[in-house]
Amino acid sequence: MNWFIAVVKKYAVFDGRARRKEYWMYVLFYVLIAVGLAIVEGLVGSPGFLGMLLALGLLVPSIGVTIRRLHDTERSGWWILIGFVPLVGGIVLLVFMCLDGTGGPNKFGADPKSAPEP
Repeated sequence: MNWFIAVVKKYAVFDGRARRKEYWMYVLFYVLIAVGLAIVEGLVGSPGFLGMLLALGLLVPSIGVTIRRLHDTERSGWWILIGFVPLVGGIVLLVFMCLDGTGGPNKFGADPKSAPEP
């Protein structure tokens, strides 16, 4: 949960680097919260307002952590736009998110693996 909170605290930070663990732990807790809200909304009979609020509220942190993850693989944040290409774009973005980051400092900052964990 600390990884999720750390990403939300960096709400609009688009520079620097994010390691794989930070990105995937954020995604894991995002999905768990979304599924939990969907179950609650299904039981109550709500049309999905809470899920939409969650998605809207975490849109900017999600973009931020994705861009920082791309920076860790030595790619520009503009690569996030490849996700809009049908079928292939999402797969390419998934592969980029799974790749190991560059060892040592790169043009986007210091190696996040050398920093203390949140």
